Amino acid sequence: MPIHLIPVNKLSAKALQGVIEEFISRSGTDYGAIEASLETSIRQVRAKLKNGSAVLVFDDETETTNIYLADDPVLKKIDAVS
Repeated sequence: MPIHLIPVNKLSAKALQGVIEEFISRSGTDYGAIEASLETSIRQVRAKLKNGSAVLVFDDETETTNIYLADDPVLKKIDAVS
């Protein structure tokens, strides 16, 4: 399967910011009981990527980037090489 884990430190700050913003925009507006601002959401996603509780994944086939929680079962199917 042409899917790869992307080390966050391999992206420029601008590229990472763009990936995070795009991910948040696709996540919809279901923020739970309290709606978070874009800035808050960006900080939360960035923190999860930096502490390893979330990972950045690139799919060669669809040429898309996604962010998954590190313990997401879908990652076991990927068997990605980091």
